[in-house]
Amino acid sequence: MPQLAPHLPRCLENPVTGDETEILNSPLAGEAGPLIFRTRLAPGAAGSPLHSHRSIDETFEVESGALEMEAGAKGALTTLTPGQAIALPAGRLHSFRNRLNEPTVFVSTCTPGEGFEKFLRTFYVLAAAGETNAGGMPADPLALALALGFADLVIADLPAAFQMPLLAGLRSFARATGVEAGLNRFWPPAVVSGVV
Repeated sequence: MPQLAPHLPRCLENPVTGDETEILNSPLAGEAGPLIFRTRLAPGAAGSPLHSHRSIDETFEVESGALEMEAGAKGALTTLTPGQAIALPAGRLHSFRNRLNEPTVFVSTCTPGEGFEKFLRTFYVLAAAGETNAGGMPADPLALALALGFADLVIADLPAAFQMPLLAGLRSFARATGVEAGLNRFWPPAVVSGVV
């Protein structure tokens, strides 16, 4: 019988960016299916830079406001309004932002979701602890490398031939120096790995 997960917060707040995320289905809490979360982007939120996920399929569906996205290629802009959705298979470039002077709310699904949930929780926990820069990115490059690895994320503006080995080296160093163990306290590794 799998070990039951300890309580994980469902509502995450980022005091740096003003964004809020509610986890609706949590793989890290042992819930079956993909990661599903609702995000409220603050007015004028920068969102995320152009990137892709090598092994994660992601969807966005807007509930309120307007979500400006690049999808498929740099400069390929589209704006999703309430009721509109986009599916982004693994490897497809995308970015998002809120250009409005009011919040934008969207629901996202990530399959598989365990790593992406770790990514989200890392960013929110570090922001709440004052360990991010003014843009909400982890200040510690080792924590950033781990987070990007959790989401299997590739940043579009950095050559992959340089980026991937660099991040792999930083993640190895983060494991060896205890940085990853420090983050692991925020989720139940026994549930993720299936270990009893």
